[in-house]
Amino acid sequence: MFTGIIQAIGQIKTKVAYDKGAVFSFSTTDLDFSDVAIGDSIAVNGVCLTAIEIGQDFFKADVSQETLDCSIFAQLGQGSQVNLEKALRLNQGIDGHLVSGHVDGIAQVSERYNEGESTRFKISAPDNLVKYIARKGSVCINGVSLTVNSIVDNIFDLNIVPHTLTATTLGELQVDSQVNLEVDIIARHLEQLLTSKQS
Repeated sequence: MFTGIIQAIGQIKTKVAYDKGAVFSFSTTDLDFSDVAIGDSIAVNGVCLTAIEIGQDFFKADVSQETLDCSIFAQLGQGSQVNLEKALRLNQGIDGHLVSGHVDGIAQVSERYNEGESTRFKISAPDNLVKYIARKGSVCINGVSLTVNSIVDNIFDLNIVPHTLTATTLGELQVDSQVNLEVDIIARHLEQLLTSKQS
């Protein structure tokens, strides 16, 4: 589990494709890997990945074909910047919201504009995920925990403060940029519970 509070920006150091997947390595000088062991989870752009090799300033992870298919990882190449967060520990506070690291799909930026000191984004969500997105509810965009201002049809609105723009890769997003979207885990479980009761 994660919180959606980004701890560092890293970049893709290497990407090696193989049949039905790829191996990525991610580098950063801003994340302490001293307490990370092989087999531990690290969220990269909101995707929970398992570390298979760890160095002083990098880690390596396998990325399955399933992850390539339902996230923007297939679009990313060497040098691409990514958001990084180590897994939530039981003695750690939660400043964002509970994030599973299991991306639900790919969304797209439809508008970006300034409003005072903040930046507003309108995001187009896949039709099958709209029902999980609620006004003042939480979503995770490229690993960042955010609050939904409003939603009309399949377009939801986000207000990004300057700190978040500079502390994450969200500042790079432009109209038509695609992003990893994880909806609220509680909404997904509630649907499963209600569906199970009816059947």
